[in-house]
Amino acid sequence: MIKERASHSWQTPKTLLMLVAIVLPISFASWQALLNNFVIEKANFTGAEIGLLQSVREIPGFLAFTAVFILLFLREQKFMVLSLVMLTIGVAITGFFPSVSGLLCTTLLMSIGFHYFETLKQSLSLQWLSKEEAPEVLGKMISVGALASLITYGVLWVLLEQVGLAYKWVYVIAGTTALAIVIFIWLAFPAFEGKTRQNKKLVLRKRYWLYYALVFMSGARRQIFVVFAGFLMVEKFGYSAADITLLFLINYAFNWLFAKRIGRFIGVVGERKALIFEYVGLILVFVSYALVETAEVAAGLYVIDHLFFALALAIKTYFQKIADPADIASTAGVSFTISHIAAVFIPVSFGLLWLISPASVFYAGAAMAVVSLLLAFNIPEHPEQGNEVR
Repeated sequence: MIKERASHSWQTPKTLLMLVAIVLPISFASWQALLNNFVIEKANFTGAEIGLLQSVREIPGFLAFTAVFILLFLREQKFMVLSLVMLTIGVAITGFFPSVSGLLCTTLLMSIGFHYFETLKQSLSLQWLSKEEAPEVLGKMISVGALASLITYGVLWVLLEQVGLAYKWVYVIAGTTALAIVIFIWLAFPAFEGKTRQNKKLVLRKRYWLYYALVFMSGARRQIFVVFAGFLMVEKFGYSAADITLLFLINYAFNWLFAKRIGRFIGVVGERKALIFEYVGLILVFVSYALVETAEVAAGLYVIDHLFFALALAIKTYFQKIADPADIASTAGVSFTISHIAAVFIPVSFGLLWLISPASVFYAGAAMAVVSLLLAFNIPEHPEQGNEVR
């Protein structure tokens, strides 16, 4: 690892990664927690409008491959910080535009920053961390983010339930707080370099096909949780914004307690067994979503569903083990684009399906988890370059 201009022991890549793991829950997670109630109460959204909004939100993810072209002019680390600036400003101004057109615009700004940030965070994490430490450190990043989320959602609950603050000002507080941390990151950290010079062109390799397939299915399946599981809580079971915030508090309490252990678990049992376990669990969860009739059981499913997503970091560590180190930055952008191919059309098309049969949306999610399970059986016990597929 080459460090430039570092003058303090805490100015390390790991510290920087932990700080950016805090920014995301304060900004994007706040946006997400308030969204369903905000759009229903203030903009009169139905399933069709929320599907359209979520499809627009995913368009920048589909275009994440363009990050490799921007890297011709910007260093990855600086680009990541600029992406966070866009994300946090987009969140801060969301509450001022309670209409379909206004929310589409603010969501697009927020989403451009979010998806470029996620692409660059994945790339820099896999470059800065060794293969041995990556599962545990990535799990620790989830745990740190979960602790930040616990604090964030606790504050959100107080602001909404006790203070009675308007959504507009809650968005402002969340966005500007996250922006302040981003400015600190910008000013406090030197530039870091990975050990391997990255390819600055699009890379698609046949031997990565299983990774691409896993990423595609993960992106498609995740939309069911992100878009429709929360919407189910509000529309079918009448959860308030404070109720949803409390549910998120429980989610992140579990992540805080178990994410680092999950990372360590992946390091011990391997990516194949970890992903098989995840997908079997998700099949059961999605079928249960389709059948659930009580708010309490639905809340339990939501927490379990969220916890399973921590196991998805096994896809990243699988790629790190099979990849040419010079391909990591380019493939990070390509993989985000692949994961968002389905994400562009699933929210809007499934939003229309939701109007006919909400249960069918979750049965489709279970079918996606079955396909993912079949793919996971192809992962070798010990993946590496030259041994990418079983």
